Amino acid sequence: MTTNSPSEKRLEEMREQAWKEGVVAGKGVDVAGGPIPRKPGYYGQAVVKPPVWTWEVPLYFFFGGMAGMSAVIASGAAIFHHLDLARTAMWVASIAGAILSPILLIMDLGRPHLFLNMLRVFKHRSAMSMGAWILSAFGACAVPGLVALELHAHQISPGILDQLLRVATGIFIFGSAIFGTLLATYTGVLIGATAIPAWFLHRTLLPIHFGTAGLGSAAALLELLGHRIAALNFLGFYAATVETALLIWLSVDKHGAADRAIHEHGSGWLIRIGEVLNGPLALILRFFGLVPLAAISFLVGALVSRFGWIAVGKVSGSDPESVFAAERY
Repeated sequence: MTTNSPSEKRLEEMREQAWKEGVVAGKGVDVAGGPIPRKPGYYGQAVVKPPVWTWEVPLYFFFGGMAGMSAVIASGAAIFHHLDLARTAMWVASIAGAILSPILLIMDLGRPHLFLNMLRVFKHRSAMSMGAWILSAFGACAVPGLVALELHAHQISPGILDQLLRVATGIFIFGSAIFGTLLATYTGVLIGATAIPAWFLHRTLLPIHFGTAGLGSAAALLELLGHRIAALNFLGFYAATVETALLIWLSVDKHGAADRAIHEHGSGWLIRIGEVLNGPLALILRFFGLVPLAAISFLVGALVSRFGWIAVGKVSGSDPESVFAAERY
């Protein structure tokens, strides 16, 4: 501080008041350039614990969403007697949901028995506990559903066995569709039910976004596997339209410092790139009939956006100013 500056004068007043009265009332002195820098929070340290998830979790979100919505598409295909589409969709659901997703989740946990420990109790108020049970129930329906569907498809002579296979196929496929819907959306609930500001502020949007991205990814992959039918094209249009609307919403619904991780930094760029790829770009490509390119664009965008949301959580959780700013909302 310079001599005769406002801060120096106030400091002298405080000294005199303390000497005469023993107590100093009123505003103190802001010592600019002092030894302790002025930073939000506890000297700039993180107020909440940022997520420590690595690359396995966004991949789990991606494959889990695709698997869950593939089962939903399979159930619709079974209702309208598109047996080939139902079989392919159930293969996708089983591989992505019953094989890849548990492997990725176990890799993130570090030890296989930790996943089994999560199934020892059922906590309906815990998104993590519900997620483990949903994934297990989905696998328990998807794999038997695929087996029953394949046996039914190769059943040559009708009879009592064929009738039993029809019933079993229907039960398992529609069961996997129910748990698949939960599998595709619970991840959005999971990250929204945290103290991470950028996640918590968009807790209503995230399940819709994750579910729609899963539906569009499933439809896109099935199209790339050769199923070029109007229903899948409609689902592609629908998913790209919703993602475009969500991109606009994220661009408009800003909360300042509370969710600046979505609009700034590398995490913000990942979110924008992902949403542009599976939103406006995929929509335009479908409009011009470039279905394979639209499918690839949506798949890449959905994957990038998953990594983007994890990056957003890490940046937002490490920013104490975001935590305090989020308390106003």
